[in-house]
Amino acid sequence: QAQLLESGGGFVQAGDSLSLSCSYSPRTFDYHAMAWFRQTPGNDREFVSYLSRVGNTPHYADFVKGRFTISRDYDKRTLSLQMDNLQPDDTGVYYCASSNRDYSTLITDYKNWGPGTQVTVSS
Repeated sequence: QAQLLESGGGFVQAGDSLSLSCSYSPRTFDYHAMAWFRQTPGNDREFVSYLSRVGNTPHYADFVKGRFTISRDYDKRTLSLQMDNLQPDDTGVYYCASSNRDYSTLITDYKNWGPGTQVTVSS
């Protein structure tokens, strides 16, 4: 079992920004693909963004392209998500996760999850 912990969620107005962070302890995660997922009210958990295991290549869901930026800091063992121009539809619980696959958008390919952090965007 892995240890991951998200932080940085909060209450903001539409158009505002938030930066989420996910800290992890296992050194093996330095060699994992890592991703952000979210669960919005009444909906299933959905993919938001990943960084590939090799090359650190980012990929984004269509609904966040141009607004969100994913990054990681190997020295600090953290994964981040910079969220700009937030909208009410972005409201939900945001989770970070790791996978030993090269890259994936599938929930089932991620075996290690944090407990999530709440993001609430009002109009």
